[in-house]
Amino acid sequence: MSLGLVSDEELELELKRVSGRKESHPIVIDIERPGRKEGDTNVPDSLRQIIGEEAVINGRQAALSIAREFGVSSSQVSAYAKGATSTATYDTPSKSIISHINKSRQRAIKKAQITLNGALSAISQDKLDNADPKDLASIAKDMTVVIKNLEPPKETVEDSGKATPQFVIFAPTFRDERSFETITVQE
Repeated sequence: MSLGLVSDEELELELKRVSGRKESHPIVIDIERPGRKEGDTNVPDSLRQIIGEEAVINGRQAALSIAREFGVSSSQVSAYAKGATSTATYDTPSKSIISHINKSRQRAIKKAQITLNGALSAISQDKLDNADPKDLASIAKDMTVVIKNLEPPKETVEDSGKATPQFVIFAPTFRDERSFETITVQE
């Protein structure tokens, strides 16, 4: 029998010939479907990014609720919020996750800055005279807190692991003439 499409009758004849039985019962085997298999614990990178972003922007509880939907543990949520792919790689974050989280932070910071600028612009001499400045000042203060909380942590020299130049400066001490030995010479 050649390869290709065959009719059911031809398949039955060939199965009888090969197996030597009068009747055959073919079995249909499903092709493996792509994606996560049942019991597979690998979390796709896109889900890691979404959970990490949610933890940073909307808080841990929001990230935990998403994680519960996908069967991700709370310790994994902490790792994703720091940009790591697992608790074992907590100190070495994934560049793709960190990049995604930082882009989300920047979008939120930009929105807060626009609101902050609007609030600061609204505090004018006329508004100060006629409106309650406490309300306007509290909006401005809240926006600065939002920006400060959303900004990525500044990397220090110790964190980066980069060698920095070090300068050692020596300052000679001054000695008084009285501290030197004197020799009296006669001519």
